[in-house]
Amino acid sequence: MARLWYMWSTAVVLAAASGLRAPFLPRERRQIANSFELELTVEELCKNKAANEFFRLPDTKDCRDVFRCDRSGRVGPIRLAAIRCPTQLAFDVDRQVCDWKARVKNCDKLEKPAKVKPLFNTDEPLCPQGQLACGDGVCLPQALFCDGNFDCDDDSDENACSVDEDPNRAPVCDNKQCVLPDCFCSSDGTRIPGNLNPDQTPQMITITFSGAVNVDNVDLYQDIFKDDRKNPNGCQTKGTFFVSHRYTNYSAVQELHRKGHEIGVFSISNRESPDYWTHGTYDDWLTEMAGARLILERYANISDNSIIGIRAPYLRVGGNTQFEMMTDQLFIYDSSITAPLSSVPLWPYTLYFRMPHKCHGNAQNCPSRSHPVWEMVMNELDRRDDPEFDETLPGCHFVSSCTNIRTGEQFQHFLEHNFQRHYRTNRAPLGLHFHAAWLESNKDYKKILTKFIDEKTSQNDVYFVTMLQVIQWMQTPTEVTAIRDFQEWKEKCDVKGLPYCSLPNTCNVKSRELRGESFNLFTCMDCPREYPWLLDPTGDGLDLV
Repeated sequence: MARLWYMWSTAVVLAAASGLRAPFLPRERRQIANSFELELTVEELCKNKAANEFFRLPDTKDCRDVFRCDRSGRVGPIRLAAIRCPTQLAFDVDRQVCDWKARVKNCDKLEKPAKVKPLFNTDEPLCPQGQLACGDGVCLPQALFCDGNFDCDDDSDENACSVDEDPNRAPVCDNKQCVLPDCFCSSDGTRIPGNLNPDQTPQMITITFSGAVNVDNVDLYQDIFKDDRKNPNGCQTKGTFFVSHRYTNYSAVQELHRKGHEIGVFSISNRESPDYWTHGTYDDWLTEMAGARLILERYANISDNSIIGIRAPYLRVGGNTQFEMMTDQLFIYDSSITAPLSSVPLWPYTLYFRMPHKCHGNAQNCPSRSHPVWEMVMNELDRRDDPEFDETLPGCHFVSSCTNIRTGEQFQHFLEHNFQRHYRTNRAPLGLHFHAAWLESNKDYKKILTKFIDEKTSQNDVYFVTMLQVIQWMQTPTEVTAIRDFQEWKEKCDVKGLPYCSLPNTCNVKSRELRGESFNLFTCMDCPREYPWLLDPTGDGLDLV
């Protein structure tokens, strides 16, 4: 019988209230003289458990406490690392997150259910060529594995489908086959398109916002992207807005589009359930994203087919299903996958070939198959106050998720440090991804951000551009010395004039999908008959039989 002694580490979850999977961030460490009598050795207990799987021990009495197996090196001994959720939270073993206690219903469960795996790696082949073995040894055609349908009697054909496990996964990068302008990849994701030298590569910065566009934030956007704030080529600085439907003022979106900013989709419902996105069906993704595009096109009067990008709510990537929908609906890029913090950041890549980094972030449901879609990867940002002396900390993908930033001075150091991380290495695009409410939460943040933009645009090689403009440059890599004449960046270069309408229609409409609830929809176009929603994105009204 083994006796276990351990060190507790308090875990801080950045967005537990939303059920988001976030890194466990050590906040305080204290040694507690706790021990358990185990029927199994630690080696036996950890057999077949992944390194990132958290579980409870039989004698664990506090629902906040879980463990994971931590091996010292590749062949070192295994020990149990203990994690404790913060006060008011409990650990949900099914979803593998800390969440509010009232939402956790499995405190009596020790571990998430084990799934039967197919028999891919055996000493001797079990099946004829072109077939693979289910967990029970039955052979089926390889094409049936990880296709989204359960074909094995034990369902094992859909239980080993990660980027590294899927037997039908995309091949590794092959630069002889993958050539610009349609395909771009590199073995580690750090190669500059066109094999340009860093000092001849423009440093692109993408400022993005996710969520509703309305009276709460339009003034902020106008201040950040003032008409006289221009890139070195004389064109106004631009941003990308991933718009969710509810509470959005579509006349304001129309004005952002008129000014040359890029509009992407962030879903119709922005539903809070994380599993809804991670395990969403094809029809879920279709109605949410293609439906959101229909609403934007009609009520923001965007008729130039420019809505080509997606960001998944809570960055809950929907695996191959999401990207199959995107391909069918002619979406060009996704911007939901995060790359872990590294010394050299990654360039965006196409998904014809395998991702050049580990599947990182929420729920880890990355696409494993080949898809003709660009991934505008979100490089994690370094949030340390003093990178030379502070301990290594996990990165953050949204600036607003860098919870240690509490002052304008910290924000200023954060922006400059992360800029230099990109500028002094391979000049991969620097993504600054915000929620508007965070910038509004501290009066200094907006001042610091606009000062940062003004300082960087005074250089000859720094440009604030949209996601689409990044892709356009990557498809035709152009040196800094010639970038001022890069025609793809000249469209809507310096937009003047008045908004399409100064007094939009205020449409008070209801939706039968939302139990008759009333909403105000602001648009320069004609009012809809009903409030647009999932089954009726045009608002023409449902014909219920």
